Amino acid sequence: MKPVYAFKTAHGRDAVHEAYDAFLRNMRIPHEQLHVGTRFGQAFAIAAGRQDAPNLILLHGSGMNAAMWLEDMEIYAGHFRVYAVDLQGEPGKSDGRQLPFRGPDFEQWLHDVFAGLSIERAGIVGISLGAWLALKFAIAHPHMVEKLALLCPAGIGPQRASFAFRALPHMLMGERGLERLYRLLNGGKPLPREMLDYQKLIGKHFNFRREQIPLFTDEELSRLSMPSRLYVGRKDVMFHSLKTAERFGRRMPHADIVVLPDAGHTLVGLADDILAFLQGT
Repeated sequence: MKPVYAFKTAHGRDAVHEAYDAFLRNMRIPHEQLHVGTRFGQAFAIAAGRQDAPNLILLHGSGMNAAMWLEDMEIYAGHFRVYAVDLQGEPGKSDGRQLPFRGPDFEQWLHDVFAGLSIERAGIVGISLGAWLALKFAIAHPHMVEKLALLCPAGIGPQRASFAFRALPHMLMGERGLERLYRLLNGGKPLPREMLDYQKLIGKHFNFRREQIPLFTDEELSRLSMPSRLYVGRKDVMFHSLKTAERFGRRMPHADIVVLPDAGHTLVGLADDILAFLQGT
């Protein structure tokens, strides 16, 4: 099968990367930009915090990159060595070839990232697709995951079939339609203008993935024993959030589950709460 790449054109890739670089230049804390070799190509990560601090990995959702974590990194970096990693095949600086959701490729890719960063064990915070990857990795390598913080994860509750039908008209309406779509994803609340403009730029140049993300089996979820916290928004238009919370609680009775009544799929402003969870004993 012919591989699919993240960006539609080299020009679009360069435009997204140029805006990405502007975000990085405005970071208020010392940081490094790292390139790590994997068996699938080069991976990119933003690192901050003391090198002798406990490790924390941040995994973004689809249609975005590690720029979404920059403000949260300022909070986490005072306590952890933080690595915000661009997922392969997404609109960041990692290799652009999209990996299949089924099979071991994605968790093998993240294992290579851990190895390239000399990480033997870490906490992981993931959102949406990134939370799915965090779960996939934790199921395959539970000894390498200290704690899991999962924001609106894919792979637990079913995706809403209606979302594609609701999203398509917005995507065909140009910039105004994209603004309405991102507001819908944010539970009806507006996003900061700078990030909204960046998401629209990505939306113009990124090859969004159309295939459904596979659900984990009950047996797979039952293997997870590390401390875990799940966050879902009741107004999530992409996933059945209450079904996600109910199933996760059933399979992982030791997990903390937080349902945010006024939140949508885009969950922000949770870094302080997540930090308290990560530091708890």
